[in-house]
Amino acid sequence: MEYIEFIKANWAPVFGVLAVMVFISFHIYRWLDKPRAEQISDLKEWLKFAVVEAEKALGSGTGELKLRSVYDRAISVFPWIKMFVPFEVFKGYVSEALDWMEEQLETNERIAEYVGR
Repeated sequence: MEYIEFIKANWAPVFGVLAVMVFISFHIYRWLDKPRAEQISDLKEWLKFAVVEAEKALGSGTGELKLRSVYDRAISVFPWIKMFVPFEVFKGYVSEALDWMEEQLETNERIAEYVGR
């Protein structure tokens, strides 16, 4: 009976928390339902953004620090990385993203300007 009284007295916050939980659960389920190749593709696309931001924040010549920064940021966005992607594989994905970034810095003045080169 105490639970019912609590829900009656606080129905709006209770409903709000439940709605948020359903929303988050739906998006997690939808993402987990994607094929693994699509999940990796999403991660690789996100890494392009992350390496540009790390380059902007830390500058050139800070390779290991940038790698650590990108990894820490990635596991906060994609927690499954820690469990399913070995660090060496992740490092390869970052290397691909860095190659993309270097190409963009050479060919795209706006990105070079954004990074500060």
